[in-house]
Amino acid sequence: MPRIDSEKFYLRALEKYGTSAQGVNWTSRQTQDIRFKIFFNFLPKNIHSLVDAGCGFADLYTYMQKEDILPKKYTGIDSIAAMCTIAKENTKQNILHRDITRDELPSSEYYVCSGAMNILNPYETHLFIRNCFQACTHGFVFNILCGDKQSTTYNYLTKERIHAIAQSLNVTRVQLQENYLENDITVGFFHV
Repeated sequence: MPRIDSEKFYLRALEKYGTSAQGVNWTSRQTQDIRFKIFFNFLPKNIHSLVDAGCGFADLYTYMQKEDILPKKYTGIDSIAAMCTIAKENTKQNILHRDITRDELPSSEYYVCSGAMNILNPYETHLFIRNCFQACTHGFVFNILCGDKQSTTYNYLTKERIHAIAQSLNVTRVQLQENYLENDITVGFFHV
């Protein structure tokens, strides 16, 4: 059973804040950009293909465009149809309406996910990570809330749980970065 109804969670934010960082339940554009910047500490400079899992409005694409670090092929995936429509309009890129925990995913060098797992339950989180990691050929980089807090809304992972998931997926290399925002961690699961 989902932790909360993700469609209601995101559509309420969209209705209240519009197509802004707050419209996908981030505190601000600045904190969103900090998370995006951290991704590129984990990723190589020239990426052929990248899938943005839980892309929302495809703000990562806009960030990469601004920073002149676009991959040759970008694909966004989101489970909320309204987000997919907005992302397509904003980017003119391939945006897929899929449930990452259940649906078939396209293959790509890299998958990234910024915050989309923050409201999933532990089982869904494991499925999400597993499916993204299995669909990428090089690596999956994601940020998630870190710690052992208990919340009826948000999903926190401990570093021990992150390493246990990595071990269950036979991840070759794990990279972690924390202490850039409170309760946030960026994780890289790499095949090589």
